[in-house]
Amino acid sequence: MTLPENNLLSIVYSSSAAHPFTDEDLGALLVLCRENNARFQLTGMLLYREGRFLQVLEGPEDALRHRMSVIAADPRHLEVRILLQETIDRRYFPDWTMGYEPVSDRMADEIPGYRSTLSDVEDDDDPQRSVRALRELIRWFQDRAVQLR
Repeated sequence: MTLPENNLLSIVYSSSAAHPFTDEDLGALLVLCRENNARFQLTGMLLYREGRFLQVLEGPEDALRHRMSVIAADPRHLEVRILLQETIDRRYFPDWTMGYEPVSDRMADEIPGYRSTLSDVEDDDDPQRSVRALRELIRWFQDRAVQLR
């Protein structure tokens, strides 16, 4: 039985990698993220493509805000930008301490809301258009999470 959670927060952020990540680098990062997220009761998903990270993190507000301060200070991340922040009633990714799936060129064209550079989402003058794109991406990953169980 899952206990109800209070004060849940969801944050979608983007950042640039300080240096390109190899598959091995990403594997090591995912192991560390999953351990830290499990310890702090955080869940979410991560995209990495062409030197850019896009991540959804969710969990108890205090723990998530602390984690975001750690990420912002991490020398592997540059230009950390919060794209969407909202209080949520339930988690989008309750079973993923850190979901990750490599994105191929072919796959990028098929993912609703996915942006190859994220510049159009980050620099969009219409915040509602950006929010819609991010929500489409979250829904796609939620559907994938169900399929991958």
